[in-house]
Amino acid sequence: MTGAPPSWVRNAVFYQVFPDRFAASPRVPKPGPMEDWNAPPTVHGFKGGDLLGLTERLDYLTDLGISAIYLNPIFSSAANHRYHTYDYLQVDPLLGGEAAFRELLDQAHGRGMRVVIDGVFNHSGRGFWPFHHVLEAGRHSPYLDWFHLDRGRLAAGGQLRGYPEQEAWTGARRGGARSLEQLGYRAWWDLPALPQLNITNPHVREYLLAVAEHWTAFGVDGWRLDVPEEVEPDFWREFSQRVRAINPETYLVGEVWRVAPEWTAGRFDGLMNYPLAWAIIGFAAGRHLYAGVVGEHHQLRANLATLDGATFVGRLGELLAAYDARAVEAHLNLLGSHDTPRLRTVCGGDARAARLAILLQMALPGAPCVYYGDEIGLEGRSDPGCRGAFPWDEASWDTGLRSFVREAIGLRAREPGLRSLGLRPLDASDAACALARGDEADLLVVAVNAGELIADLALQLRPEALTAPPLLTVGEPPTMVSGDEPHTRLKLAPRSGAVLRASR
Repeated sequence: MTGAPPSWVRNAVFYQVFPDRFAASPRVPKPGPMEDWNAPPTVHGFKGGDLLGLTERLDYLTDLGISAIYLNPIFSSAANHRYHTYDYLQVDPLLGGEAAFRELLDQAHGRGMRVVIDGVFNHSGRGFWPFHHVLEAGRHSPYLDWFHLDRGRLAAGGQLRGYPEQEAWTGARRGGARSLEQLGYRAWWDLPALPQLNITNPHVREYLLAVAEHWTAFGVDGWRLDVPEEVEPDFWREFSQRVRAINPETYLVGEVWRVAPEWTAGRFDGLMNYPLAWAIIGFAAGRHLYAGVVGEHHQLRANLATLDGATFVGRLGELLAAYDARAVEAHLNLLGSHDTPRLRTVCGGDARAARLAILLQMALPGAPCVYYGDEIGLEGRSDPGCRGAFPWDEASWDTGLRSFVREAIGLRAREPGLRSLGLRPLDASDAACALARGDEADLLVVAVNAGELIADLALQLRPEALTAPPLLTVGEPPTMVSGDEPHTRLKLAPRSGAVLRASR
C-alpha cells in the first residue's frame, strides 16, 4: 500500500466526466464551429464541452449526491478525449484554460466535493514539444532520449514519419514493435499519434514528476493513472512519495483491468475495479446481457458472462479476499466508463437490469463511480458511442432511473454499514442472492433476484428481524415468511431487489 488511503475516499461517490461531452458554457469562447451537441458522437469530433460548463452544473451533481468528480484528461491536446497530450502544464484552452480549472476546483471544494484528474504518463501526443523538436531537428535534437527511436535511421540522415500518409493502420501488439519499424519511433499500441515516453531517462522522469507536483499543489485531490502497467513500477512509487509530500490526502487510483493486488503495494490506493463490474453486470443483467455488444469489446468478451447467484457470491468473495482491506475500501467501483459500452446498452437496454446493478454497486465496499449520463439512461456502444454529449433537455431523461440513483446514493451516505467492510453471504439460488452488510449492531440485508421466477432465500435471522419496511427497492418489495429457527425465508419477486434493515 501507499500507506492508509485518504480518509475521504471510503465515503465518496464519484462521477466521471468526459469534459468535451458534459456541458458547455458561453463563457468559454470557441475558435470555430463545433460538432452539433445532439448529433451522434464521432471519433474525432469536438462537441465543445468545457470546465466552466461543468462548474455551472455542480448543482446537478450535488442534488444527485455526488461528492467527488473524476475528470478525463484536461491538458492541451488535439484529441477530444485528450489522451494525446501536447502540453502537460497547460489546461486545454478549449476547456477554458487554467482560469476555468481554478474556478472549478474552488467551487467544488466550496461544496466539499473532491476533484481527481487523469494522468497520462506512458505516452504523449506527437505535438508534445520535445517530440516536435525531434521531428524538426532529427538526430541533432537533445531530446532524442526522451522517446524510443530508431537511432540507426536517424544516424543515416533519415527522418521520423510523425505524420504518415496512412493513419488507419494499428498493430495488434502492445509495445509499439511495428511502429518502431514503420515510423521510426515506438508508439503506444502502434498508434502513430501516441509516441511512447522513455521514462527510464531521468530527465523525462523528473519532468513528469514535476508535472504531478505542480497540479497537486494547484489543488487537485487525486490522480487516476492511465495504463500504469506499461510504466516501470518504481516510477509509481516515487510518484506516490512526491505527491503525498505535498498533500498526504491525495488519492491515487490505477487503471488496471485485472485482479492485481501487487499494484496496491506501495503504488496506488486502489484500482479501477473492472472485475467487480463484470461480476455485478453478469449477475444483474442475466439473460438480458447484450451478447452482440459484449462480443465486440475485447475486455467484455474475455471477462463478462452471465452469472447465477452462487457464482456471483463466490466471485465477490474472491475479489474481496484478493486485496488488503484498505485497498478494498479505496477501489473505484465503476459499472462503465469512456472505455466500455454504456451500462444500459450492455444490459440490452433493460432499465430493470441497470437498477439491480446500481443497487449492488452502491451497497458494496469501495468508492462507487457513476459514468456521466448513466443515471439518466444514456446508451451507447463502444467508442465513440459511449462518449455522447449529455442531453440537458430533461424530456429525454429516464427520470425514474435518475431518482433511483439519487435514492441509492443517499442511502449509502446515511448508512455506514453500506460503506463498511462487513460483508457475508446469507444465501444464494440460481438467480438470487442475499448478503449481510455492516455489523451486529447495525445489520443490513442486500437481496437481489435477477431471474424471471420468484426466488425463495433462507436467511439465518430471526423471523422478526426483517419486519421494517425496505430502505430501497427495485421492483416489488420482498416478503418475509416465518421459517424454522433461526431462519427467515425471504421471497423475492422476479427481477427485484431490496436493501433491508435487520436486527439479530
